[in-house]
Amino acid sequence: MSTTSRPRPRSRDARSAPPGSAPRTAVVVGAGMVGLATAWHLQEQGVEVTVVDREGVAAGSSWGNAGWLTPGMAMPLADPSLWTYGPRALLDPAAPLHVPLRFDPRLWTFFARFMAHATQARWDRAMAALTPIDRVALDAFDELAAGGSLGHGVEAGTTPGPFTVAFEHVREARPFLRELEHVAAAGQAVPVRRVEAGERAHQLTDRVSTVYALEGQRFLEPGPYVHALADSVRARGGTILTGLDVLDVEPGRLGACVFARAVHPDAARHPALVGAGASDGSGVPDGVGPDAGAPRRAGSPADREEGVVLRGDAVVLATGAWLPSLAAPLGVRTRVQAGRGYSFTVKTDEPVETPIYLPARRVACTPYQGRFRIAGTMEFRGPDEPLQPRRIDAILASVRHLFQGVDLDDRHDEWVGSRPVTPDGLPLVGATRTRGVYVAGGHGMWGMVLGPATGRALAHLVTTGETPDEIRAFDPLR
Repeated sequence: MSTTSRPRPRSRDARSAPPGSAPRTAVVVGAGMVGLATAWHLQEQGVEVTVVDREGVAAGSSWGNAGWLTPGMAMPLADPSLWTYGPRALLDPAAPLHVPLRFDPRLWTFFARFMAHATQARWDRAMAALTPIDRVALDAFDELAAGGSLGHGVEAGTTPGPFTVAFEHVREARPFLRELEHVAAAGQAVPVRRVEAGERAHQLTDRVSTVYALEGQRFLEPGPYVHALADSVRARGGTILTGLDVLDVEPGRLGACVFARAVHPDAARHPALVGAGASDGSGVPDGVGPDAGAPRRAGSPADREEGVVLRGDAVVLATGAWLPSLAAPLGVRTRVQAGRGYSFTVKTDEPVETPIYLPARRVACTPYQGRFRIAGTMEFRGPDEPLQPRRIDAILASVRHLFQGVDLDDRHDEWVGSRPVTPDGLPLVGATRTRGVYVAGGHGMWGMVLGPATGRALAHLVTTGETPDEIRAFDPLR
């Protein structure tokens, strides 16, 4: 492992633990890529961790995404082209970006702020802020693998490209190539080359006129990878509790208190909860029920119903698109909107070797467990709204004429996941105004590729109070 990949401290955050008081225990809320990577790196620093999730491991946007590890494409979502196709999103339900026409002041406020960042100057500033973490993103995956506890085989590893980038018309390639030029100007080289006819993926029809190969990127099978990461956290002594809905986070006498309720009756009878009653600040559950002895505000949700109380010297909120409900009371005012993505898997006549990207259609495709995962769309809705079949129909209509030997009518694993999008395109990573409580979210489409680097940098901040360069621009109180 290269020593140059380690987080480099730039400043001390006064909201973090003071020098000499590194946390011994932590509670991480959220068992997706970002939360589990943070837990893993906290363990590397000797911190005992408990991970809590309402649904389960990889239950949010971590399971069904394309699994692309493409730091060269981890760029702000609000770009100048929005002014061309953004208005169409308001009228055309089949547009790649979709905003439902309905009365929702919060949604429209977010969309207005999102559009306000769709200028070249703001995009360039955000890209410069993302570049430090983009440049160490793949190295952070190598560090997880070097830890020796992710298992063996493709289900727990990453696979190098190249990625096939295909266009129906040559003119469609210009915006994509121009974006890569701006990425390079920000300090990140992204090798790309024109592909000759004989090198084209067999799944592309003759309607595709122009193909490029994007080098230096990787991909993985996201669900199996995140589950392998969870197994690693457990193997290293961590506890993962599922079926618990976190309602509130507050400072306590010994660290911070997390108040939750059991979504399923069996969750409160988890072996790690039964008989709990630690009062030494340990990250294991501190008690069950309203008489657990932890301090809380009058009228707190945990006072109104029986719940579970967990305590840790530090708490990390990594709940993706659901982040605002817990983080807003802690001073995190940046809006986080669910940008929902859809995917499904299909069979192909010939094996697909590498990912295929159709930028003009906003569709990303990846080999997945012997099948072909097709993912796309950015739909601004509530994170818990049901899957909208017309969004899958829109993806199918946009790519059907570009694929051959792909059975688009025999679909499996139809899925929708809520990605946490911020108006300025930058994640929210760092300390809240409540000492000992941190957030890690707002990565938009890039939580998978930036998750391990985020977890490594945040663990450094939590345990030392020093903010690494990689997350310096992501202050959640900005």
